[in-house]
Amino acid sequence: MTLSLPRTGRFTVLALALVYTGLSFGVATSTTPLAAQSGAYYTATLAQPAADDRAVAGGVAWACQDTTCVANKGSSRPSRICRGLAREFGEVTSFIANGEALTEEDLARCNGN
Repeated sequence: MTLSLPRTGRFTVLALALVYTGLSFGVATSTTPLAAQSGAYYTATLAQPAADDRAVAGGVAWACQDTTCVANKGSSRPSRICRGLAREFGEVTSFIANGEALTEEDLARCNGN
């Protein structure tokens, strides 16, 4: 008894192996992690442009460009994350966590007012 596939079966296995390899290679060499492709969890606008383009503040890593900073989700409450950002970069004029903006009152507390 021999365990061989017919010619069409071998072609199908080869085609599936190539597709699987291509998809795996594409994911492995992607410039953005899959978790980050959906966008930033936090978005903050600063009163003054950030001095550094990357920093860790409030327990999360921030990427800033001019007055806009973005970060992935942290483990603390948004108000705490905002406070950490304000300590590092100065006054925060708006702060959005998962599409929901902080209230004026929370934003004032974030800035230490």
